[in-house]
Amino acid sequence: MIPRATYRLQFRKEFTFDDACGIVPYLARLGISHIYASPILASRKGSPHGYDVIDHTRIDPELGGEEAFRRLAACLKEHGMGMILDIVPNHMAASDQNPWWRNVLEHGRDSAYAHAFDIDWEPADPTLKNRVLLPVLGASLCATTARGEISVRFDKALGKPVVAYAEHGFPLRPEDCRELADEPLQDREALLALLHRQHYRLAWWRTAGDLINWRRFFDINDLVALRMEDESVFESVHVKIFSLYAEGLIDGVRVDHMDGLADPAGYCRQLRTRLDSLRPTETGGAYMVVEKILAPGEELPSRWPIQGTTGYDFMNDVTALLHDAEGAEPLARLWAEISGRRADFDGEARDARLGILKAKFQGALAACVRSFYQLITSAAQDATEAALERALERLLAELRIYRTYATGAAEGSANDRFFEAAVERAVRRRMPANDSTAMADIVEVMEGRTSGTAEERRAAVRRFNQLAASLAAKAGEDTAFYRYGRLLSRNEVGSDPREFFISPGEFHDRARRRLGRAPLLATATHDHKRGEDARMRLAVLSEISAEWAATVASWFELNGRLRDKLLDPGDEYQLYQTLVGSWPLDLDWQDAAALGPFTERIRTWRLKSLHEAKLHTSWSDPDATYDDASTRLVRELLDPHASAEFLRRLSEFVHRIAPAAAQNGLAQCVLRCTAPGVPDLYQGSEFWDFSLVDPDNRRPVDFGARNACLESARDRADWLTGWRDGAIKQGVIAQLLQLRARFADCFQQGEYRPLEAEGAHAGNTAGFARTHHGMAVLVVVPRLCACACIETGAPAPAQEFWKDTAVCVPPETRGREWRSIFGPEIWDADEGRLSARTLFGNFPVAVLAAG
Repeated sequence: MIPRATYRLQFRKEFTFDDACGIVPYLARLGISHIYASPILASRKGSPHGYDVIDHTRIDPELGGEEAFRRLAACLKEHGMGMILDIVPNHMAASDQNPWWRNVLEHGRDSAYAHAFDIDWEPADPTLKNRVLLPVLGASLCATTARGEISVRFDKALGKPVVAYAEHGFPLRPEDCRELADEPLQDREALLALLHRQHYRLAWWRTAGDLINWRRFFDINDLVALRMEDESVFESVHVKIFSLYAEGLIDGVRVDHMDGLADPAGYCRQLRTRLDSLRPTETGGAYMVVEKILAPGEELPSRWPIQGTTGYDFMNDVTALLHDAEGAEPLARLWAEISGRRADFDGEARDARLGILKAKFQGALAACVRSFYQLITSAAQDATEAALERALERLLAELRIYRTYATGAAEGSANDRFFEAAVERAVRRRMPANDSTAMADIVEVMEGRTSGTAEERRAAVRRFNQLAASLAAKAGEDTAFYRYGRLLSRNEVGSDPREFFISPGEFHDRARRRLGRAPLLATATHDHKRGEDARMRLAVLSEISAEWAATVASWFELNGRLRDKLLDPGDEYQLYQTLVGSWPLDLDWQDAAALGPFTERIRTWRLKSLHEAKLHTSWSDPDATYDDASTRLVRELLDPHASAEFLRRLSEFVHRIAPAAAQNGLAQCVLRCTAPGVPDLYQGSEFWDFSLVDPDNRRPVDFGARNACLESARDRADWLTGWRDGAIKQGVIAQLLQLRARFADCFQQGEYRPLEAEGAHAGNTAGFARTHHGMAVLVVVPRLCACACIETGAPAPAQEFWKDTAVCVPPETRGREWRSIFGPEIWDADEGRLSARTLFGNFPVAVLAAG
């Protein structure tokens, strides 16, 4: 079953299944066919996201439990809707609330669940042989016990003693529980002896990167990875999901963090087989999409039996289409001049990868080196572990995809252009001869051309791929994206800041490659760094780079009196971009009370961005002086008493470019709702979305206001005159989703035909046709019209702007009567052309239907 349109909801204890029931009628009127739900299985108490699962057999009681979930499913069916569920096969919570994890800590390698987790029971460190490292202490074990912070207490709920530290209660070996019942602990030495006997080793949290002997989700110490390649683990983790699908309570799944799995292709095949066996008569089978970040030019493997990705790639493409190529170099120079850092992203990304590899993943790198070394030495090669480590570091630093899909067998070769390019770049950077030899050995292992057992080859390649994926995420989107500030709208999850723009032709090529599948088309997600309309506003700066440079220079000069000398000008420049992108259109700069909540949002973003960048402060090593100075600057800049002139200029600049940003936002909406794939709306983004990275993008949504606006049935004239309130965006979405319902076959099965344009402003349009068995839809949006919109003060240029520009319709659709879905206009294209003046004469975007 292919959804017509999905709506992402973030469930948490403050927004439960019963709360969702209350908005189902609104979503149905909007044109949504499926709720796309965040994870719903039992997770840690108070979880804000549900990705820290503790029990795969139960629906989370904090969300309402199974009874409330069934009420929601029934409510959806009453309105002709369904549900797609976000599932988390890669990891669980490493928490004493997780019975599987508790059992492993209690029984060690003999636990019935030891095989479920990706644990190295025989690591290089002999103190961890058959033990699990628990890096949870605030200091060393010696110091922590000396301060009396660890004790043994009786847990009434469990009916046995536990090791108590902070909020944790770690289980003891059964034999120690029996012994303690007869002979309680007497002193610190006895406590240390007891701890040394356990199947785990308590350690300072800072040792995790070097010593941890189990795979985490990225570098998060309280999320432990699962061995999904084990069939029994696969079945246990999906038991509730399979039950819900078999009953028809859900229609498909979104798979979280696909790149963390040992064998993504095998997992997809296994999941597809199991789901489709549960409902064999389901037309088209279960809907399956995966969270996968694709590099520019990277394709989703065709052998994966899924509908596609969760839409980060589309989010990148539509954003890049609306950036002006002419702004790339001037903005890069401006960034370098202000920050003193590199103008290009390459070096920034490389440095971040090397730094994060050493700081966060040294233990994982060492394990990877050992796996490769065992294979290479068994093949009588002369590479040393040190040379292998240096070569792997270079290779990982140069890899521009998240991972390869090599399996250690020749048929699962890593010999693709991305891997080859990374090897070439690494070798080109003056590697010593012994390191070059080690690199050649690594390539042989990745391509399955070395001796050793099949299991040894699989293990080595798996370690490389899983390390590569974690490193890509932590060094890229969680580090380098916060360091590089050419234009923050291109530093987005799923994007590569090297790719500043794409042409309409490239956009069409990527769209056509999605035909035959049905991926989600997202422009906002729970992971985005900037809301979809914040990105569209920043995109305007690519068209007015000279004006922006002059504006920001004046702000630096004006605010010099507020600036602490220790603050990095690059950080201040990113702050200005963020203020421009996120400034609410209804915010009065003179209203101190109204500025309060916005100031807090910016302060939270500011600290997160600085800590993620890890240049002057970080989560692990915070610099309170730098943090405090940064917070003071935010508060003073947004205080109308301290910075009246700056706030006036900022507000005037935002309102000056806002019409152009709104046009971009409407174009983005149209493309998302009409391109090949399934349009996905993130909660609340049917109004203008100027949110920032989480937790800002997960704030409560005022569904009452959105429902009232949709019910008011405002007409096109009202939308246009009141465009600043966002009703125009909601209206465009509703009209497009209704069109998708009427022309379902056209959008799900139809062809995709790029439209050629001609005339003075041909390059300022992008358009295509969707056709299928007599039905046809023409889609044309403006692009790069910022200056013209600034002149009119509206989200559309004056008609005179278009001059002789016209769009050519496909020959087979000529002679048709075309009706605008946004108004009463009817046109024909007997001469094979539609004038841009006509198309955009009464509305900022054009979608025409015939048939």
